[in-house]
Amino acid sequence: MRGGQGKPLLSVRDFKVEYRTGAGATVQAVRGVDLDLYPGESLALVGESGCGKTTFGLGLLRLLPRLGHASGKVMFNRGDGTEIDVLGLDGRDLRHFRWRDAAMVFQGAMNAFNPVLKIRAHMHDTMRAHTKATRQEIEERAGELLRLVRLEPERVMDCYPHELSGGMRQRVLIAMSLLLDPEVLILDEPTTALDILTQRSIVDVLHEVRERLGFSMIFISHDLSLAAELADRVATMYAGRLVETGGVRDLFYRPRHPYTLGLIKAVPPIVGDLPDLESIPGGPPSLAALPKGCTFSPRCKFVTDECKEAEPPLIPITDEEGSAHDVACIHSKDVHLDRSVPNEKLGTAS
Repeated sequence: MRGGQGKPLLSVRDFKVEYRTGAGATVQAVRGVDLDLYPGESLALVGESGCGKTTFGLGLLRLLPRLGHASGKVMFNRGDGTEIDVLGLDGRDLRHFRWRDAAMVFQGAMNAFNPVLKIRAHMHDTMRAHTKATRQEIEERAGELLRLVRLEPERVMDCYPHELSGGMRQRVLIAMSLLLDPEVLILDEPTTALDILTQRSIVDVLHEVRERLGFSMIFISHDLSLAAELADRVATMYAGRLVETGGVRDLFYRPRHPYTLGLIKAVPPIVGDLPDLESIPGGPPSLAALPKGCTFSPRCKFVTDECKEAEPPLIPITDEEGSAHDVACIHSKDVHLDRSVPNEKLGTAS
């Protein structure tokens, strides 16, 4: 998968996640994903609910539930040149990777906290589980990060989670995830269930914190406007596979997969008259009974008999305008977006 220059910070190859069902069968929620994340890069993973985005993020950190199993290759390259096989880690090494090298901000801030512990206890427990930091060092680090995400440590540290607003809880989670200065931060739907002004605040905080600390970021979202604003690259996921990847401007101005095109056309514009929105017909397929060939073919307006014969691989293409993508579609040359749409559709893509 094409991306930045140099050696990837995180390299994922043929990554799969399977879940065992009650009947003893297995269902693949993530199917053969290849992905590279480069130092300092922000990558958005977008798609409908149920396409495997969150499972992918959990699988990278080895946080899957008991019935889940990850396979493939996940290599992490530390700043000191050490190369880590993430799926081969266990015990102390896995604990070191999970918070020092890569951390995750989980969806649903309220559910990520212990409701009977104050924020101070959460901060101390997190640091002491991974370091031998003193109480003073923990207080100083927590205070520094809370101020960085626009919160007052003197007020927040002695609060229980329910005493904070949704936006404040989300910012506390971001601060907690950065306690050990990880090189990779995975954010799962960081603005879900927040009002539009609070979403704006979270986006600004992420911009500032990333610029200050320089970490790489994978954020999982179905909000294309958020992806357009925060991402350097975007990967579209459907039925457990990546179907298109590209630079943020290339992908939103010149999508080459029918699914990406459908997602963009379903977004209402923020200026001008409201046009007729085009929804994608049907719904995502059951992962236990995927259609033969291209999994998007039952919903695709470009479908032909050839699409139903085999699932197309994700391959690099470069169009006549120099737009570089990786696309899993045999009709990618026929997919075009109306030039009058992109900026106004997504608001912040420029």
